[in-house]
Amino acid sequence: MKIKTQTVDTIRRHVRGAQAPPLTRRDTPTQSSSLTQINVQPTAIVYCEGNFARVDGKTANGLVRYSEAYRIVSVIDSNHRGDNSGLVLDDAINNIPIFESLDAAVAHETIMPDTFIYGMAPSTGRLSAADREVVMDAIARGMNIVSGLHEYLSDDIEIAQAASERRVTIRDIRKPKPSKDMRLFDGSVTNVHALRIAVLGTDCAIGKRTTATILAHALNAKGIKTVLVGTGQTGLMQGAKYGVAMDAVPPQFCCGELEGAIVAASEVEQPDVILIEGQGALSHPAFCTSAFILRGSQPDAVILQHAPKRAHRCDFPNMPMPTLASEIALIEAFSDTKVIGVTLNHEGMSEAEVTNTIAAQTEKLGLPVTDALSRPAIHLLAMVVAAYPGLRQETPMAAI
Repeated sequence: MKIKTQTVDTIRRHVRGAQAPPLTRRDTPTQSSSLTQINVQPTAIVYCEGNFARVDGKTANGLVRYSEAYRIVSVIDSNHRGDNSGLVLDDAINNIPIFESLDAAVAHETIMPDTFIYGMAPSTGRLSAADREVVMDAIARGMNIVSGLHEYLSDDIEIAQAASERRVTIRDIRKPKPSKDMRLFDGSVTNVHALRIAVLGTDCAIGKRTTATILAHALNAKGIKTVLVGTGQTGLMQGAKYGVAMDAVPPQFCCGELEGAIVAASEVEQPDVILIEGQGALSHPAFCTSAFILRGSQPDAVILQHAPKRAHRCDFPNMPMPTLASEIALIEAFSDTKVIGVTLNHEGMSEAEVTNTIAAQTEKLGLPVTDALSRPAIHLLAMVVAAYPGLRQETPMAAI
């Protein structure tokens, strides 16, 4: 029922180095006189013990579906050992197996993978004692570490010392730059000529980033030059060229830092469309990131992601989910924008339920509704083109 993704094999490099942030390496084949250079991504094992294909495993889930910065070679989760990650996640076979341990994952490779990615987003934002041992093991094997936790591993004396001794890097995605280097909002986003669309949701971990990624690819494939601005750790790990981990930035600078990323994307890329990845939900009392995204990006339009079968907010069993109508009303009251369509997260839904919900919500809301994973991407594309018919292009271009 879900979109089929494919991992493209690349040539693995033998000499590991720092990827902080990761750079695409260019290696020239030694047995060829051709001057053609081959792009090589750092290889990575994603650690997601006990959480793959679950809410707290959203970072691993996202990296398995799409990663430009790293070539994901395997996932670690003993609950799914021996399974194919694509089948577990999306009912589509990919090239990424799941192993029960780091030992097993490494044994499967002919060359030590470059990077160990902590692929979970626990509500605590911290490393457990068991996970800490695995991180230390990865460092001992000479693997670079990438983490999206709120706990910065590079500030941990023991972990940092071990990394230094093994001459490997620690990349803390959420670690912000010094406040003296942060940017205040100045309104320059209003001078951006590209259409700005924010992909928001009614809850956290609901599929906003996945929907935004699929939409970016669909728009670019139709020749509508589109840039996706990341706002969370997973999008930045996947290789978003522009963005900031919003929930790690002091509130005073959130709007300005996002504005700066959007202005940079506009000036450098000259896109037709800038998509802004959403975080949390505007109505969610535990998170304020959506408010900063709306203020900082000043979006022309919003696409809203919703999980109809989700009874309560993630990690908040006593907090019921909002309705689509109430979230739309709140967004449009809070910001000078409009919701142009709705996308569904079909967790817990049958194919018939997805079809019926799309029809019912389309009629109820008077808006186009689709499911980015279980329905063709052209439906998502049509949602945007219907709202902005002037975007129609003919010449396809590569996705950014």
